[in-house]
Amino acid sequence: MPRSCRSPWITLLGFLAVSLWQGAADVRGQARSGAARRAAPAAKAGTWAFVPERDTFRRDALFDLRGLNEKTAGEGGFLRLSEDGNSIVLGDGKPIRIWAANTNVQEKASPEELARHARFLAKRGVNMVRIHGSIVPKEKGSRLTDADPKYLEAAWKLVAAMKKEGIYVTLSAYWANPVKVQASWGIDGLPEGTSANGVLFFNPALQEGYRAWLKALLATPNPHTGIPLAKDPALGIIQLQNEDSLLFWTAQNLKGRQLELLGELFGRWLAKKYGSLEAASRAWGNDGMDGDDFPRGVVGIHLIWELTQPRQGGRKRRLDDQLQFLAETMYRFNQETARYLREDLGCRQLINPGNWRTADTTLLNDAERWSYTANEVLALNSYYSPPHIGPDSGWRIDKGDRFVDESMLFNPLALPLDVKQVAGHPMLLTESHWVPPLGYQSEGPFLVAAYQSLTGLDGYYWFAAGDPEWSAADRSEWDAASRKKWDFATPMELGQFPAAALIYRKGMLKQGEPVVVEHRSLDQIWRREAPLISEEARFDPNRDEGETARRSEAGGKVDPFAFLAGPVQVVYDSNVGKTRVADLKRLIDHRKKVVRAETGEVTWDYGRGICAINAPMAQGATGFLSKVSSVPLKDVTIVSGNDYATVLAVSLDDRPLRESRRILVQVGTQARPTGWIDRPADFKSRDGKQAFHGKEIVSTGKMPWAIRDADVTLKVANAGLKSAARLDANGNRVRGLKAEASGGSFSIKLPKDSLYAVLEGE
Repeated sequence: MPRSCRSPWITLLGFLAVSLWQGAADVRGQARSGAARRAAPAAKAGTWAFVPERDTFRRDALFDLRGLNEKTAGEGGFLRLSEDGNSIVLGDGKPIRIWAANTNVQEKASPEELARHARFLAKRGVNMVRIHGSIVPKEKGSRLTDADPKYLEAAWKLVAAMKKEGIYVTLSAYWANPVKVQASWGIDGLPEGTSANGVLFFNPALQEGYRAWLKALLATPNPHTGIPLAKDPALGIIQLQNEDSLLFWTAQNLKGRQLELLGELFGRWLAKKYGSLEAASRAWGNDGMDGDDFPRGVVGIHLIWELTQPRQGGRKRRLDDQLQFLAETMYRFNQETARYLREDLGCRQLINPGNWRTADTTLLNDAERWSYTANEVLALNSYYSPPHIGPDSGWRIDKGDRFVDESMLFNPLALPLDVKQVAGHPMLLTESHWVPPLGYQSEGPFLVAAYQSLTGLDGYYWFAAGDPEWSAADRSEWDAASRKKWDFATPMELGQFPAAALIYRKGMLKQGEPVVVEHRSLDQIWRREAPLISEEARFDPNRDEGETARRSEAGGKVDPFAFLAGPVQVVYDSNVGKTRVADLKRLIDHRKKVVRAETGEVTWDYGRGICAINAPMAQGATGFLSKVSSVPLKDVTIVSGNDYATVLAVSLDDRPLRESRRILVQVGTQARPTGWIDRPADFKSRDGKQAFHGKEIVSTGKMPWAIRDADVTLKVANAGLKSAARLDANGNRVRGLKAEASGGSFSIKLPKDSLYAVLEGE
């Protein structure tokens, strides 16, 4: 997770008192084509204004990844599992490599705008989108079994639009965190305004309503296609619920009748395991607690905090049983819901039960993940989100906010893709983002392409699109000083998609052999024995206290940098003796601060903050490139004067770069709103326990985006290249570029306003 050290960017600038990102004019709203489009403002020295034309999807565009998608999503049938269960394949059995995004555009967009949005995403490599929201009834006085009609329409409309562009949909319809119970629902012991966190896993009344919502959503004919979603293979994955768990801190909010109901279920579970509650109590050394009422069959439930603490004797045995009971309760809910979807509604989609984490990633995450194995696909949500403090920092960025601006390239263990995958199940990251006000974003798509390829992670979903094309508009006048926080459609994230998505989707980097395969018995998991390796805790600004995630006191025996060396897997309910770990010393050098991929194609120098990929059809580097004289790769040499930049060279004709006659060059630096100002600042976390050296926002600026000039020279060992062209944000040819071809190599100094260029041969 982010450290409280000085930002390398501040260091490189010599601790300038104020950072300015300015342009001369205020351009509001999405750029418009034709006479109505305003001219791009004159940019402040060192930056250029990002004012993209509306994409007309010209046939002569020099990149368009739409052809990687099926003509129509689901044309070969429903998505399914590969033979070994580790991957997702198309209905006809062909592999699918998922480059995905969350989108909210369907909530307000017209059918025409939504169709444009689908085409825009497909062109940039997206073949799966996720609708995330809440189908829970929201009208005052609603019945529990009512479904939100706005969500239904949004989901139906989205599937219909995306289907036409070969884009599958992942459906996420239930999120407990924002749900506030209504009295009209008539759930015993859940009064008006009560949180629903954790309740769905065991409360039969809420489960009845939940199934009614699913039936309305999936069994009703979609008015935009004529068939129900249950029968539509364009709906690829059904996610049962978002970010809820009986093993997360929110479970400690269960009170009153709901806690008693869970205690009754625990009592029945114990009676079945031990023969009686009295026998269970004896097994625990008669360890008791408030909430125990054995005559009524009720057994007290300890706070989740207890499961994160070292305990001995009877108390530990009791907690071991509680963990097993809670995990099995979630497993049964997932299993029974899948049965309902399959047998009652006729759904054939892949099912993902959840995507959350636990109160202790080391001691409890395996129990959480095991509960997901009731269904086919596993998932989690994970962001790179350095500390950000402000009155509304959970959802927006304002003047006066303070933040840590640190590239992940110095902190590899914060990579969201550092995931322990469960053998026999595909793994998805259904929400992720390099979260602003972080200024280092162009590294994101690069790292995702590299490590999704290396580890075989099956899908990475960027969060989230709110506009049909770019997020390039100011908010309304009353809120104009605020900036969006959870939007990836920026020049340094979405703008870095084409080359990165091409690398992953065409398999230009090899998947590695597992470097860790840990076999764990279920008893080990219930006893909360530390695994050999575990993921870093992730921070949620809306639910975690403080400013960074709580770290586990327990630690594994395997170097966590193994996640950067190759796939890390776990096998549940297995013989511990089958565990195997590769020789990691040859891949991880902590003295030099370098970790190499098992395939030899990815190298991360976290001492200097540079990551490079080096494969026959894709080569490039991201990070603090001016720290080195050059980045020499197999066929490409990069020389950059940028303090921070991302450069990729990718073959467009399926030939190695050495032989290719069409190479896409993609460049990212840094982008801020025009007029953005920040300054160095020392500050403490809200609870006063942590100190940070970061920045304070003086002005949030206005649109358009001001992008730092590129200072990049490329030399490609390819005798067949003869010319180069600068492309606009839509991949259209803008102008020819001066280049030099001699001695079997091709050299070009890219223009300052580079985002894309194409190198071409005869």
